Amino acid sequence: MTPLPTVESILIITVTVMAAVLLVKWTSYFLRKSARKWELDLTLIQVINDIIKYSVYFIAASIVLRELGIDITAITVSLGIAGVSVGFASRDIISNFISGMFILADKSFRVGDTIEVAGQRGRVRKVGFRTTTIETPEAGLVTVPNSTFSKTAYVNYSAEDRRRVELRVNLDYDIDLERFESDVKDVLMRVPGILKDPEPGLIILEFTDTGISAKVTAWIPDPDRVTRYRSVLAAHVKKILRKHREGS
Repeated sequence: MTPLPTVESILIITVTVMAAVLLVKWTSYFLRKSARKWELDLTLIQVINDIIKYSVYFIAASIVLRELGIDITAITVSLGIAGVSVGFASRDIISNFISGMFILADKSFRVGDTIEVAGQRGRVRKVGFRTTTIETPEAGLVTVPNSTFSKTAYVNYSAEDRRRVELRVNLDYDIDLERFESDVKDVLMRVPGILKDPEPGLIILEFTDTGISAKVTAWIPDPDRVTRYRSVLAAHVKKILRKHREGS
């Protein structure tokens, strides 16, 4: 039977827990402030913060267990006996940690980039040494294990300084395609924020029973504003289509 903790042990446990919480909070604040002051990589700062946080909590937990009279050696031996199950459980943790280190070293994406992985797309909010958190366009938070990035292909939409915006359209067969494409280029090249090089264009996809399936394309310098500019394209293309129908 484990003896009841003494007043001294309770005091040590209390001080240890409080010191651990305060140290983690202070370290997090210091790292964030340093990142803003010296313009450090937020991805690196978050990984360092996670390593320090879990290290402090591990040391604090060890001290608390010792003061409670729990034999840490016995726990270690017990874990050794159940080594197979622990090995399977820790394998994912180690895999996620190593993948996180590769993400940090390769700089394949950073905090603030817009990525798509395993069917999830959004802006990277946090890169930890176990998981990466992305914020979807609907303001939802998705947690992705870092090992996913080593097993699944992913897209970084912020890797380049420009992005193509596409808008699917269905055109009538009697429309003058050359004139329509010319009007699209003339109008879109005057829209603020749309690049003139490469210039906007029209791509024919297929001929269907209901008309000509095509897409209007334009390039923008801000990869994070694709949705907004797709709406801009839709508004202008609608006016152009109306003009063509009225003129036909």
